[in-house]
Amino acid sequence: MAQLRDPAGALLGEGPVWHVAEQAVYWVDIKGRRLNRYKPEDGAVQRWSFHDNLAWVLPRRAGGWVAGTRHEIGELSLDPELVFTPRLRVEPDKPGNRLNDAKIDADGTIWFGTMDDNEAAPSGAFYRILPDFSVLRIDTGFTIANGPAFAPDGRTIYHTDSAARTIYRYPRHHDGTVGPRMPFIRFTDADGFPDGMTVDAKGGLWVAHWGGGRVSRFTPEGVLDRTLALPVSQVTSCCFGGANLDRLFVTTAAIGLSSERQKGEPLAGGLFELAPDIEGLPAPLFAG
Repeated sequence: MAQLRDPAGALLGEGPVWHVAEQAVYWVDIKGRRLNRYKPEDGAVQRWSFHDNLAWVLPRRAGGWVAGTRHEIGELSLDPELVFTPRLRVEPDKPGNRLNDAKIDADGTIWFGTMDDNEAAPSGAFYRILPDFSVLRIDTGFTIANGPAFAPDGRTIYHTDSAARTIYRYPRHHDGTVGPRMPFIRFTDADGFPDGMTVDAKGGLWVAHWGGGRVSRFTPEGVLDRTLALPVSQVTSCCFGGANLDRLFVTTAAIGLSSERQKGEPLAGGLFELAPDIEGLPAPLFAG
């Protein structure tokens, strides 16, 4: 059963990441321009306001954070106050695009996508950020690039175009190069739209269902293994956390819900905790 851990009602809660050293989960409200932290030990929630859309925040090996805003990527410090130092601007020739979901791989590099902020044109792309903050473009043609995730052996990369209701996988070769994308899982209308993802220690892929009110686990072969329901429809992303990495923290969104639907989903935009009966993997740190 889903346990509500923060009822703040994020417009677009996204990007949960478990910080092992702090034993806390961080997540963003992209459209609400806010960073949040929840510590299970005492139930404390802390928030930081931001001046722009905050697409994602990820921890660094050197300490501190790296963050993606609407158009920029840079270093982020939270102590003693939030300070963002831009390092690069992404797609300056596409002002209608914005940054979306991101994850760090075992090598300490960041993989992220961009999307059309109007969710209409396939103008988004899939990128990789190296430790020196140089950017490699991996693929193009996405309307809502979403949810990168990595198989435990590092040989498969998962990536989604939510608008196409399709999760893709890319083979990753020993030399680090990436092969062409292949369709892996296709959602039906009843499933909603695939959103953020994470992988467990056994290689299962956990996918948030936007409009589907649940998270699902798929085997490495793409077979639906189980589903866990939530009391809200717009489920956005998930990550493993807790002292034993056996809890699943799930972000949700309230944006776009009619007043009638909001009455039926009073917990929309909250942070939830689930017991998936399986362990996850510790989140890697950015090497830059």
